[in-house]
Amino acid sequence: MEAYIPEYEHTDLGKIQIAPEVIEVIAFLATSEIKGVASMSGSSFVGDIAERFGKKNLAKGVKVNVGQKEASINVSVVIEFGYRIPEIAQQIQDNVKQAIENMTGLHVSEVNIHVVGVFMPTEEKKDKNQLEEQIQRVR
Repeated sequence: MEAYIPEYEHTDLGKIQIAPEVIEVIAFLATSEIKGVASMSGSSFVGDIAERFGKKNLAKGVKVNVGQKEASINVSVVIEFGYRIPEIAQQIQDNVKQAIENMTGLHVSEVNIHVVGVFMPTEEKKDKNQLEEQIQRVR
C-alpha cells in the first residue's frame, strides 16, 4: 500500500481522491462474496491491534499498490475444503477486478491470489473423528 493518496480526477469543483484503504475494503468485500472462501488471511500489526479491541479489520488479507490510473491487488485467502481452488481463485480475480473498476474507475492491472490454507468445517471434523472412533471399535 502506498503512503500517498493519488489524485484520480479533477472536476470543476475540485479533486476526487480515493484512499488506498478504500480500495482494500472493496477488494475484501468482493472476495468475501465468493462461495468457497472460508476467510481472509494476512495480518498487520495495526490490524491485529484493532481486532483485539473489537474493531473488525475490513482489509484483512488484502494489499494494494495504487498509481494514478491503475491498481494491483494481492489477496490472501483460506479456501473451504472440497472446493476447486483454481475456480475459486478465478472467481475472486474476476469479482475483485470488476468491483474496483466499477466503483473507482481505476484500471486493475492484476489481482494476485495467495491461497494460504484450507478450512475444514468443524462439523465435518467431528463426523470424521466419530467415524474413525467407530472404525477403531470394530477392529
